[in-house]
Formats: sequence, C-alpha cells, structure tokens
Amino acid sequence: MAYDHYVAISKPLHYLVIMRQRVCVVLLVVSWVGGFLHSIIQLGTIYRLPFCNPNVIDHFMCDMYTLLKLVCTDTYVIGILVVANGGLICSIMFLLLLVSYGIILHSLKNLSQEGRWKALQTCGCHITVVVCFSVPAFFMYGRPAKTFPTDKSLSVFYTVITPMLNP
Repeated sequence: MAYDHYVAISKPLHYLVIMRQRVCVVLLVVSWVGGFLHSIIQLGTIYRLPFCNPNVIDHFMCDMYTLLKLVCTDTYVIGILVVANGGLICSIMFLLLLVSYGIILHSLKNLSQEGRWKALQTCGCHITVVVCFSVPAFFMYGRPAKTFPTDKSLSVFYTVITPMLNP
C-alpha cells in the first residue's frame, strides 16, 4: 500500500503505467510468500512438541504463546525462536513502512498546498492503521514467550478493530 500511495501521490499521471497488473501481482505474491514462510517457520517449531492434558487454549485464537503454555517440555529455546521470528518481522515491516512514508512526505514539497493536504489525508489514515496494528502486534510478539491478561484484548484489537479501520 505504501508503494501504491507513493506512486499515486508522486506520479499521479503515470499511475496506470507504473501500477500495471504485473506489478500488483508481484506485490501480492511477495506478500503471500512472506506470510507462508512465516507460518511454516512457526509451524515447524511446534509440530513435534508433546502437549499435555487438558488441551484447552485460554484465548480467542490459536496463538503461539498460548500453544507454548500447553507444551510438556521446556520451551525456552522455542520461545526465543518465536520472539526472533515474530518480533523481527513486526519490527522490519514497521520500519519499512516508516521509511516509505518518510519518502512520501519528503516528496510532498513539490506539490501545491491543496495537493499536500490531500496527500496527507490519504497517508494519514493508512499511517494510523499501521500504528494501530504494529504497536499491539509488536507488544505481543516482540517480548519473551509469556502470556499476560491483556493478550486477549490486544489480539482482538489487531485482528478485528484495525482491519475495520483500514481505508
């Protein structure tokens, strides 16, 4: 979305030429492959672990930290892998989005006052959604593998509320 916004704001007359169907498909496939690899890594870490009875998850969804609570063996190393995988992905994506919007805001100096205002309105909504998603997600996955009482409300926030706010 950040690249789409950049092209729409910085090169509006060339938008249809730059954002061809092939470019959109490549962006979509890269997103899918990244999500698939992330899921495979997490699935690979818990696939062969022994789970204890009762197999009841005290959460709204099947999340990694709640699954690790049900494991019968020591999960310290697996917890570090989960933090490295999830926290690193959250951090990198958030930093890439901040850099891309920094580039967009820097390119606004060439626009008129009305053009700047429209661009800021367009980007402001997306930046708000990115922050509302990234901060709770980073809090959930960028910390040690431990569950807290606020995890349920945070998971609802970044899986239900944030997508509803997305323009």
